[in-house]
Amino acid sequence: MQTARRGTLKVYVGMAAGVGKTYAMLEEGQDRRREGEDVVIGWLEPHGRAETSAMAEGLEVVPPLVREHRGVPLRDMDTGAVVARAPALALVDELAHTNAPGMTHAKRHEDVAQILDAGIDVLSTVNIQHLESLNDRVHELTGVRVRETIPDRVLLDADEVVLVDLTPEALQQRLRAGKIYPAERVESALLNFFTSANLGTLREVALREVAGAVDEQSHRADPRPGEPGSDHAPPPLAERVLVIARPEHGSQRLVRAAWRAARRLGAELDVVCPEGRLDDEAIRQRDLIRSLSVTLGAHFLPVAADELADTVVGLARERGVTRLAMAAPRGGRGLVGRLRGDLLDTLLERLEGVDILLLAERRAGRDRPAG
Repeated sequence: MQTARRGTLKVYVGMAAGVGKTYAMLEEGQDRRREGEDVVIGWLEPHGRAETSAMAEGLEVVPPLVREHRGVPLRDMDTGAVVARAPALALVDELAHTNAPGMTHAKRHEDVAQILDAGIDVLSTVNIQHLESLNDRVHELTGVRVRETIPDRVLLDADEVVLVDLTPEALQQRLRAGKIYPAERVESALLNFFTSANLGTLREVALREVAGAVDEQSHRADPRPGEPGSDHAPPPLAERVLVIARPEHGSQRLVRAAWRAARRLGAELDVVCPEGRLDDEAIRQRDLIRSLSVTLGAHFLPVAADELADTVVGLARERGVTRLAMAAPRGGRGLVGRLRGDLLDTLLERLEGVDILLLAERRAGRDRPAG
């Protein structure tokens, strides 16, 4: 049963493992306990780090829920027990975690939503590379494909977002000192995910994303004249983005890129997926595009592949689209390139006043383990 007051969510964000997100979360938990608040740990992942475990001492821990899967006992947060305990504040580590099969929710951020709905405040942690819309970008920059992600909206809707920052050099020093991974994993991590170039790039991304989240929160709290919620001046003209995502490899990247463009504009995103006679792989790709659209909060619109230009033009006019995104024609590559070129020419001719964004397709990068 949902209470009248929803709990508040504060998220500690970092560029990578080891920057001190969990420590900072525990430190605030201890401070608030000393101030008289009822604080419990719903879930903690100390990863064998002595400093983190020491900071958790004295805080009540809600016992985990243990489920057996294929003969292996798996431990996860007992969300029902946290809600039943009804503290003022729950500490829940690793917001992007995927729960064990058989749990009430598939993802930990859904558990957190349940706790918030019960009127309990939550402190949590996440690394910036776990944002769904950054999945392709992180892969292209680092060679690492992050498998556990959260919808960007989880972070954007948080009541407070705090960046836990370290320089790449300081983080590498922590790694070499054995404060992040066991000694046998340090060299591999330094050569793969924890290179200076990767960490520098991820730090820039984290700074930019947290700044964007903070800016959105400040707009919600105190809308400026002319913005939705202000008593003065009319709201600005609404933007709407439409992306054409064919059921083929690479289209998820196009959807993520279009979503980020839409987010910068404060716009809704429509995902148009042309369908015809689909083979098994095309069906799989379509389903992945649909799932991603739902995750990002976009509108998935399956349409007939025949007369695609007419359909897109009709939808754009009907839905008030101001910007259209599509894969750039692959010139000199045969029939596919020519068909896309024909579609682009038609859309340019018929969609007057609609800006068209061409998104370059990229070859898949080499996957590497994250450390």
